Amino acid sequence: MGTNAAENQHTTPSIHMFRKGLTTGFPIMLGYLPIAITYGVLAKQAGMTLSELTLMSVMVFAGASQLMGANMIAVGAGALEIIIATFVLNFRHFVMSLSFMNQLRSISLKWKAPLSLGLTDETFAVAALNSKEAKMEKGVLFYTAIILMAYLSWVFGSFLGGVLGEVIPDRLSQSMGIALYAMFIGLLVPSVKKELKVGFIAIIAMLINTICVYLGMSTGWAIVFGTIIGGASGIYLLKEERS
Repeated sequence: MGTNAAENQHTTPSIHMFRKGLTTGFPIMLGYLPIAITYGVLAKQAGMTLSELTLMSVMVFAGASQLMGANMIAVGAGALEIIIATFVLNFRHFVMSLSFMNQLRSISLKWKAPLSLGLTDETFAVAALNSKEAKMEKGVLFYTAIILMAYLSWVFGSFLGGVLGEVIPDRLSQSMGIALYAMFIGLLVPSVKKELKVGFIAIIAMLINTICVYLGMSTGWAIVFGTIIGGASGIYLLKEERS
């Protein structure tokens, strides 16, 4: 007890907040690694090189969008189709960024800009649950540590998945394609349990996608239209919850 107290007295606020952020962000790292590895394997299977799939994680850092992008590359979608689909899927980041910047209003702009680039659903949720740190001395380092933990684990996991995609048997690699659908189902089911209308929105998106493909539209544009129309239907179906 006395030793710990003495160590805390000699620890600077910067080191203390950074360590606290690493501890808080550790569960995110544990959650990101297996998904990032799966993304790396799927991206490799889709025809991306190890450098391409790793750079995608370095520059994009958006799990669901990268998994969808890898799937769209696998089916031969064009660049414009992938860009529009990922933009629509990530539109929620505008709202999350505004909320996060409001939480960090006492922190200088030079910190806000890079921190906003590291926002994901998980880092935003953890930051929102730990809002008091924003008002503490060197509190910005707490959020920096969380985002760095998430970012580096995602990039490393992607690289590792790409390496594994080169050495594991083709049959095992191809079987991991089901992980993409399993992940989205895993995200969907809890929401449907809370609100059945979310399930109707997903069904609408799937029907639009199926109809577009049946009419001869490319798979990439079918995904884009399904995402946009499905999301737009949510504005109508869930409007009672917002009022």
